[in-house]
Parts: sequence; C-alpha cells; structure tokens
Amino acid sequence: MNRLSREQMAARVARDIPEGAYVNLGIGLPTQVANHLPADKEIFLQSENGLLGMGPAPAPGQEDPDLINAGKQPVTLLTGGAYFHHADSFAMMRGGHLDICVLGAFQVSQHGDLANWSTGAPDAIPAVGGAMDLAIGAKQVFVLMELLTRQGQSKLVPECTYPLTGLRCVSRVYTDVGVFAAGADGATVIELVEGVSLEQVRQLTGLPLTMA
Repeated sequence: MNRLSREQMAARVARDIPEGAYVNLGIGLPTQVANHLPADKEIFLQSENGLLGMGPAPAPGQEDPDLINAGKQPVTLLTGGAYFHHADSFAMMRGGHLDICVLGAFQVSQHGDLANWSTGAPDAIPAVGGAMDLAIGAKQVFVLMELLTRQGQSKLVPECTYPLTGLRCVSRVYTDVGVFAAGADGATVIELVEGVSLEQVRQLTGLPLTMA
C-alpha cells in the first residue's frame, strides 16, 4: 500500500492552513509543518512556551539556544515575531485566539475524541503539556499521525480506549494513507493517497467509512 512519508504528511497539512491563520504546532511530527508553509503566505505560528511569529527550523550552525519551541527544538523568529511569558501564551490558547492547532495522537475516535497524552500503560510517562488547553481552545484541531501503530493497530478508532485529552474536539485527521474528517455522525474520508482504496482503509480501521 502506498504511504506518505512524514515530510509529505506535514506538507499536506500545510496546504490546508489559510493565510492569516494563528496556528499552534504540537510537539513531535506537527512541528515539521512549519518547514512547508509557503513564504508568500502570512501565517502566525504560536508556541506554548511563549512565541508568536515562529519560522522554520534554522539552517545547521545557525541555531540560537535561547530560541526554542515547546519541544526544545531550535526555531527561527520571523520579522515582527515576539516572545513572552508562557502564562500569556496559555491565555492565548485558552481564550480562543488560535484558529488551528496541529497535534499528534495515540488515538482519535470517529466522533473526534482525542487521546494524546498517555497510553495508560504502567510504565508510560504522562505528558499532557498544553494539549488539553489547545484541544478546547483552538477553533479547529487537526491531528497529524500515522494511521497504524507499530503493531498494526489503527489509531483512528470507534471509541478511544486511552485516557482522553478532549471530547469531540478533532475536526480533521491527516495520516500517511489519507485525510479524514471526524464528527457527530462518524468519520468520513476527505481524500486518499493514490493507490489506496476506500475498502482498504475500512479494513484497516474497522470503521464504515464513506467519502465526504
């Protein structure tokens, strides 16, 4: 089955971010979206540790150790960008000032429930960070994740079995095999990677998916 690379997945999300949007990119794979935003679009990237106007990753050797994102990765600051106390950053997140947040996930239910901070395993290290604040505060929540776990289990599920981050908060799920919408009536397919069939993703997820 054809699958997108992680870079291609990040680029696919970038295509759907409109000009003028205020966007938070979560830790991990979502941070790569910054590297694929077109230079001719004005998009304002926010980081929960207190950055607004974040740019792509710096060139090798140009890293500033004092300029990092929430995942402690070096970033750049675009002209007009600012950094500030992280309490102000969380006020921005909780106050409904973000148009989109892009998060990773362990599971997303067909109705848009999000589980992305713990698998519930005894040896798992809980890491909720600001995900709960983003899930309820952003106007749209995009999830960026590979469809299957390393064990071959679908992360897009009928109901989440892991501890929840937020209820009915995810609007779109971007994966290596296609893009899905989640909602009250269940998940639907927005698009599939070339060579991937609707029946294949039905079998992988166990969901009665239809094309949106």
